[in-house]
Amino acid sequence: MPLYLSRFSYTPETWARLIDRPEDRAQAARSYIESVGGKLHGFWYAFGTHDGYNLWEAPDNVSMAAVALAIGGGGALSSFETTVLLTVDETMKALRAAGQVQYRPPGA
Repeated sequence: MPLYLSRFSYTPETWARLIDRPEDRAQAARSYIESVGGKLHGFWYAFGTHDGYNLWEAPDNVSMAAVALAIGGGGALSSFETTVLLTVDETMKALRAAGQVQYRPPGA
């Protein structure tokens, strides 16, 4: 199954609610991805540009998009970005296929 890396940031209101009532949001994230047949591989909080990171596995892009849309539409986050991760084997296949693409730079 494909892997996905998500970066998220909470709104100030969400942080206030979590301070008032601390909650393990990794459990919530796990339930979201499992509802589409996926798996949560990790959930981390961080200092810096984003408040946290998730590593997910999902059956396909549509399943992951459904989870991302549900989370993003929930109003608790100020940002939510997901990156599809490629395995080394997938990248090697893409590199070989790229050699068959007849690319022409602009203006050439």
